[in-house]
Amino acid sequence: MLTVREKVAYGLGDTASNIVFQVVVNFMVFFYTDVFGISAAAAGTLMLAVRMLDAVTDPVMGGLADRTRSRFGRYRPYLLYCSIPYAILAVLAFSTPDLSENTKLVYAYVTYAALMTVYTVINIPYAALGGVLSDDPKERASIQSYRFALAMTGGAIVTALTLPMVEYFGNGDEAYGFTMALGVLSAFAVVCFLVCFAFTKERTEQNTSRSQVTASMWQDLASLRHNEQFLMLLGAAFFLLVLVSMRGAVAPYYVTYFLGREDLVSTFITSGMLASLAGALATMWLSQRVCKVKLFHWGTLGIIVFHALMYFVPADQLLLCFALMMIAQFSQMIVVPLMFSMVPDTADYGALNTGRRIMGMSYSAHLLAIKFGLAIGGATVGWLLSYFGYVANAEQTPHALHGIVLIFTLVSAVCGIGVYLSMRSYRLTEQNMLQLVEANR
Repeated sequence: MLTVREKVAYGLGDTASNIVFQVVVNFMVFFYTDVFGISAAAAGTLMLAVRMLDAVTDPVMGGLADRTRSRFGRYRPYLLYCSIPYAILAVLAFSTPDLSENTKLVYAYVTYAALMTVYTVINIPYAALGGVLSDDPKERASIQSYRFALAMTGGAIVTALTLPMVEYFGNGDEAYGFTMALGVLSAFAVVCFLVCFAFTKERTEQNTSRSQVTASMWQDLASLRHNEQFLMLLGAAFFLLVLVSMRGAVAPYYVTYFLGREDLVSTFITSGMLASLAGALATMWLSQRVCKVKLFHWGTLGIIVFHALMYFVPADQLLLCFALMMIAQFSQMIVVPLMFSMVPDTADYGALNTGRRIMGMSYSAHLLAIKFGLAIGGATVGWLLSYFGYVANAEQTPHALHGIVLIFTLVSAVCGIGVYLSMRSYRLTEQNMLQLVEANR
């Protein structure tokens, strides 16, 4: 059994990841349209186009991580060597150089693509590390609960401090404020990655067949096509991250223009993070008492119901908007750690057929689905805002306001339905997984 210290250390790796992830999800579209100075449609296209690169980098990184041999293990070295490049690129992506409009767009493409590439290089090994800390299914759920509790702590720090730091450092110059704010947050991320590296240990290396070393990365990737349980998880991950991306990107618009409370943007988003933190903490307790597959379905139903209810809440019911949003995010953060704990379960299941336990490749494909979900969600928000007639820094028409509410509520509920349908035939319950662990030994 892992110590609490090691679980906390592992979770701090996702605190570091969330320094950038939550800023990208919650503020990047807003930064591009209202600070950097490109159109909503251009921002949406950028978010999608750059993610196409992940179709190459993610499987390559998964294969490289599975084949890495070092005195630090397979996955841990990437936390040590990539944390500083990660921090530098985060700052550059949220900088606004004095360039022409076309050159500025090129700069945005280059810096965002570079940031997402180094995110892949550090995050896929980090995710795979969680699968080799233990082979016990309940411990895996506990590890991921710690991970996402600390991830949401990082997210709450980001959402609570980003805009106040932008105002503090910028003193009226939002462009400079964003650059300095990301500098502070990125330095904190480096420290978290280094703690994660120092206090975790890879344990299940001896259970991994070395036959995968002689197989190509593409054979590893192709073998995932025959793992139907993993494919279900991919579908759920895609729909869930479309939801997260769209809701996160449109939240500042929802608060600023629909609720008419620009002063509450940070409070609104941070409240959601705190509710997510509570959901992750609750999952630590619930996953030890309820089958995680059943718990996953309960959480998904909460996502659907509470997002749908928000559609009918008028703008003057501020407390009700906050409450429903927080319950929806609480439900979501029951689902997320369970989903990540299921990835190594599906890798163990696939090993029965292939003889290769390809943890890194499994997580890379899973994260690729997540990134495509983020890309589709981010792009769709930009396109839909343009379609509904959104105009930056102006009073919005009723049509534009309805579009903002629709994206934030009913579109999120539809994505939740996609998650539920993707997982309705998933059968790797804890009882089945204990049998698989014994078979793989």
